[in-house]
Amino acid sequence: MNLEHFIAKRLITAKDHKSSISAPIIKIAISAIAIGIVMMIVSIATGIGLQQKIRQKVSAFNGHIIISNFNGNESDGSIEPVSTNQKFYPKFNAVEGINHIQAVATKLGIIRTETDFEGITFKGVGKDYKWEYLEEYLIEGGLPNLKSNLNEEVLISQYLANRLKLKLYDSFNTFFLNEGDNKLPKSRRFKIVGIYNSGFQEFDATYIIGDIRHIQRLNKWSTSQVGSFEVFVDDFTKIDEKGQQVYKEISSTLNSQTIVEKYYCIFDWLKLFDFNIIVILIIMVIVSTINMVVALLVLILERTQMIGILKSLGSDNWSIRKIFLYNSLYLILRGLFWGNTIGIGLLLIQKKFEIIKLNPESYYVNVAPVEINILYILALNIGTVLVCLLVLLIPSYLITKISPAKTIRFD
Repeated sequence: MNLEHFIAKRLITAKDHKSSISAPIIKIAISAIAIGIVMMIVSIATGIGLQQKIRQKVSAFNGHIIISNFNGNESDGSIEPVSTNQKFYPKFNAVEGINHIQAVATKLGIIRTETDFEGITFKGVGKDYKWEYLEEYLIEGGLPNLKSNLNEEVLISQYLANRLKLKLYDSFNTFFLNEGDNKLPKSRRFKIVGIYNSGFQEFDATYIIGDIRHIQRLNKWSTSQVGSFEVFVDDFTKIDEKGQQVYKEISSTLNSQTIVEKYYCIFDWLKLFDFNIIVILIIMVIVSTINMVVALLVLILERTQMIGILKSLGSDNWSIRKIFLYNSLYLILRGLFWGNTIGIGLLLIQKKFEIIKLNPESYYVNVAPVEINILYILALNIGTVLVCLLVLLIPSYLITKISPAKTIRFD
């Protein structure tokens, strides 16, 4: 063990401190780093978790890219059908990174019960529909059977079921506007076989999901006509790039739109979380660094006489500076240990027990979601250590100004 390591260890474990000045300051520095890393871990985990959860929910009801006809307006029900006889359906092989495409259709309607009524959007889906995106939100019952003959089975949200006082396996009438010459509404009776709760009220208050053949019959479409196609990509971070590639591959009579473009207000709001996370990281690193700088300065001033002795024995300035940097690194690692233990522990508790609830009207989720990413946590720890040590090089320069002759005589 060389001289620097021996003295660094002595500085850390020494019990013969006559002065009590450094002890509380060191504890404050360690606590500041621990609190800082807790705040950084929690902010990143919850920020990324919320972004991913909301993306998943929007994707579950829309896919990642929507292909539809240029003509028609879904908001007023005048939808121009799209033929399924497309080169990109049922497999979109022309663009790499697309894992699924499904045909859907929507139609506006009104659910009428004995006591209430509610405007809804009936989403018709077929055998190619990827239910796994909605299955995690299923709270009662099962999924509609689309593989047999046309039936009345539908999936309804808990929000609509509560408002209309409907329960699992109840039946209800839904009225749809007739787009033909006869403007009288057409009625269909549906049976609830499943109830979901996505927590995304914008969708929960609107969608019921059933067989696409109902819409084809209501609109007098052929079996090869649908409302739109929903495309799913492997990597959501490349959605803009894939959206452009999809647009180039489809017919000139069709249009494609990513969910980022369709729901730009939601995704612009999500981008604010990135800014908030960066601000929190910067503030926490600054606070931790300032506390470590103060702790290091106190240690240097408290050990001024020892620094003079080491210099008189022939140690150069850099060797002595390393002693204090080693000591600072030890304090930083102690803070990181407790910070990681507490931070990851809090995240695991939230993930398991879902203690912190959120208002779905404001945040689109019922529970604060967390995403525990080991790579992000490692990056935070390494970054904190590097930034703190680099900044600590500045106050350690004070050692070069200490004169051996003056400090040895000092008592």
